[in-house]
Amino acid sequence: MNRLHVNLGVTDLDASIHFYSGLFGAPPTLRKPDYARWVLEDPRVNFAVSLRSAPGVDHLGIQADSEEALARLRERVAALEAGVLDETGVTCCYARSDKTWARDPGGLAWETFLTHGDAETYGGPAGQPDPAAPTADPEASPCCAGSGDIRQRCC
Repeated sequence: MNRLHVNLGVTDLDASIHFYSGLFGAPPTLRKPDYARWVLEDPRVNFAVSLRSAPGVDHLGIQADSEEALARLRERVAALEAGVLDETGVTCCYARSDKTWARDPGGLAWETFLTHGDAETYGGPAGQPDPAAPTADPEASPCCAGSGDIRQRCC
């Protein structure tokens, strides 16, 4: 079963972690100095907060649970003729994933993705060190460089 993904930009990570941990009744599944993620069953969501983007909804997505589910999601997105950006084997948001990105008519970035495991770094090409440490400019991260017409930042 696929899972809804929500990524919010926040200005105070500790306060956000406190709030969302209380709301969800659970601590983050993953916590980093600039990022936190809850992978929950009730509600079935992959919810992340990050200091790396402007406050508010950064992007939404659907996390697939298999290669086949990701392929079906990609076909659905491609059929919308909204333009897509495919990424294979990327490290982004402390995870290794395959992704397809698109924008909705209002410009909101949507990703469909399959995660292959956690990563020690925030982003960058698979197998390469993260050039965007928490104090670096998030625009400089390969994870967040993106294709201007489809997305400007992935996380």
